[in-house]
Amino acid sequence: MAEPMRRLNLSLDLDGRLWREDVRGSVAWARALGGAGVLSEGEVERITTGLAVIAQRLERDGYAGAPDEDVHTLVERLLHEEIGEVAGKLHTGRSRNDQSATDLRLWGLGAARNVAGALAGLVRALAELAERSRELLMPGYTHLQRAQPIRAAQWALAHAFAFLRDLERVRAAADAASVLPLGSGALAGCPFPVDREALRRELGFARVSPSALDAVSDRDWICDFTYAGAMIGVHVSRLGEDLVLFTSAEFGHLVLGDAWSTGSSLMPQKRNPDVAELARGKAGRLSGSLVAMLTLLKGLPTGYNRDLQEDKAALFDTVDTLLLTLPALAGAVAGARLRPDAMRAALDPAMLATDLADVLVRAGVPFRRAHEVVGRLVRRAEERGVPLTGLADEDLAAEHEALLPHGREAFDWLRSVETRDGIGGSSARAVRAQLNDVRARLEEVSRAFAPVE
Repeated sequence: MAEPMRRLNLSLDLDGRLWREDVRGSVAWARALGGAGVLSEGEVERITTGLAVIAQRLERDGYAGAPDEDVHTLVERLLHEEIGEVAGKLHTGRSRNDQSATDLRLWGLGAARNVAGALAGLVRALAELAERSRELLMPGYTHLQRAQPIRAAQWALAHAFAFLRDLERVRAAADAASVLPLGSGALAGCPFPVDREALRRELGFARVSPSALDAVSDRDWICDFTYAGAMIGVHVSRLGEDLVLFTSAEFGHLVLGDAWSTGSSLMPQKRNPDVAELARGKAGRLSGSLVAMLTLLKGLPTGYNRDLQEDKAALFDTVDTLLLTLPALAGAVAGARLRPDAMRAALDPAMLATDLADVLVRAGVPFRRAHEVVGRLVRRAEERGVPLTGLADEDLAAEHEALLPHGREAFDWLRSVETRDGIGGSSARAVRAQLNDVRARLEEVSRAFAPVE
């Protein structure tokens, strides 16, 4: 090869991290060849023993500076150095096409468990924050405008439920990855009677690929994984945005611990929420990996194409980014300190306008009519420069007689949240149910990521 082509052709710096999976798959393949009568018992023993020695060498010394094109040729060369010519029998009936696909799926299954664990850690931190804040009231926002009072726990749990959906997406990606391609050869299958079901069991896959031609080029599961990563990025960004806003002096709802904040290089008084900003910034990178995968796959003809070497960059970067970001964000949430006084001070009486309209609804007034009545009262309060609660009884009665004598009952923060007692609401009972739901679903996901028997 010309030198520029040789450099372009190299991938060891990227796929070298798959050496454990390559060794594991090679051990299983040697045993499968033995079962098919291609290798003798002695040859299987020599190859598997040699692979164990190689694993120890790579664990100890790494592969930096190795001259090999990729991880597969690295392992094969080292095996030849260890056991001689019999190493050349290992590749019988196997192609780098199905070998690479198998290695990457094995790695992906482990990565999914790691990401799910990190994501579950963030959900637990949010659940613990919700537990600490069940009795605290704060403004709920729509359009970033104060809307209705909620429990602070409900805000934390809203983020938890979004990340629980992400856990389901990671689980779906892991399920899609749990398909064994080994035995597919280059595209047409293996000419030797290897037991693919035995291979599946040994390597821990859930299913065997049904089509050799599809198996060597199927990277749908990586799209699933990078989509899950992109959605995690979206939800991380949204939580980060809330943390940036709520830690500002203008909101002041919470304070991040010093361990999760940074100072200014110039201004001694600053406590910057860099953990939230850095996490928010990762969303674009995670979305980019998904776009890269979809663009990579969209124009390929049937079968394996070398373009697919780029699949690892998108997958590895997604996993690395998530495993860097999620633990830091979980730590910041766990160490956050809520500020009840600031939250309560931000409760604007105008946020009880809907509760006042509900008084009329309970008296039989159609909601659209009630909305108009209370809207006029809000306008009157604004014109007088007083809060809604500062209007006199006569003002309420002037707009609608049904507002007396019970209209002022609506001007109660706790009553407002407690009346919203349905599933997903802001009452103490409803929030407790949400918290229990989050914890139960976390347990269920933990069971789902147990290794395949």
